[in-house]
Amino acid sequence: MKILIPSPSICVLTLAVHSLLATPESVIAQVKSANAIDQIENIVLWKYKAPGETTKEAGTTLPSRKTDNPLITRVEKISYPTLDVFPASQPNGKAVLILPGGGFRYVVTDLEGSEAAKWLNDLGITAFVLRYRTSEDRNGAWKRPLQDSQRAIRLIRQRAKQWKIDPAQIGLLGFSAGGQVASIHLTSNQSAYPAIDETDQQPFKPNFGILIYPWRIYDEASNQLIAPITVDERTPPTFLIHTHDDASTSLGAVLFYAELKRNKIPAEIHVYQNGGHGYGTRSRPNSAIGTWKDRATQWLKVKSFI
Repeated sequence: MKILIPSPSICVLTLAVHSLLATPESVIAQVKSANAIDQIENIVLWKYKAPGETTKEAGTTLPSRKTDNPLITRVEKISYPTLDVFPASQPNGKAVLILPGGGFRYVVTDLEGSEAAKWLNDLGITAFVLRYRTSEDRNGAWKRPLQDSQRAIRLIRQRAKQWKIDPAQIGLLGFSAGGQVASIHLTSNQSAYPAIDETDQQPFKPNFGILIYPWRIYDEASNQLIAPITVDERTPPTFLIHTHDDASTSLGAVLFYAELKRNKIPAEIHVYQNGGHGYGTRSRPNSAIGTWKDRATQWLKVKSFI
């Protein structure tokens, strides 16, 4: 009896057709954003399971939505965090760890990940996109991503020579929920987890920070920054972007800047009139928000980070 094996192209086409028939009209099969670039390597953060985890799941990519233009990639159910590596073609010795947003339920790997990596690569900065652990529960959802973020900075420092990086020139860039985690990371002075190996002997504090529409770092009840964030003289220089019409409120970014100023930490903030939330490095109609990369590039130059 002969067994007929269909060609790969037929398999892909069949899967795509089944996917389109089985999903609502609001979603389409996953297609890569034209603005994204490919990583050359994906590395794991933890040798075994991540702290407190019982599984090793790299995550599931959700179908794109028709309303996303260009398309956006969302990865959910991550219990085994990894780093996408994007080396600069002409490295200047600087590196940036990128924490995408996604409301903690998923990680947006292109809009707030590889697309930002392209911008940084063009500046000579080697970029790393962290696929941190996700959660359905937003209560304290920053805790596990903070562990992953600290571990990632330590791993980058440990392997700095391999990637031609100055271990004293590593920044942290956070978008939305990733911006909340980055805000906490930048101001943390204690490790979020017990040391498990030699990687954890490396310092976890970044040398500079970039916070792009950090999500809900303002506590309305106290009219202050949320409790985990404590800016002091050890907080690195930080650049902040927000919009006036962002529902997650620019008050958090403004208060963060005020605390940096109070502690004599070099900083810069831009609050655009409009642009909303979740734009990544992209432009939006009738808004100047697409120019924020120019402002950030100039700040990086002034601070000699590029």
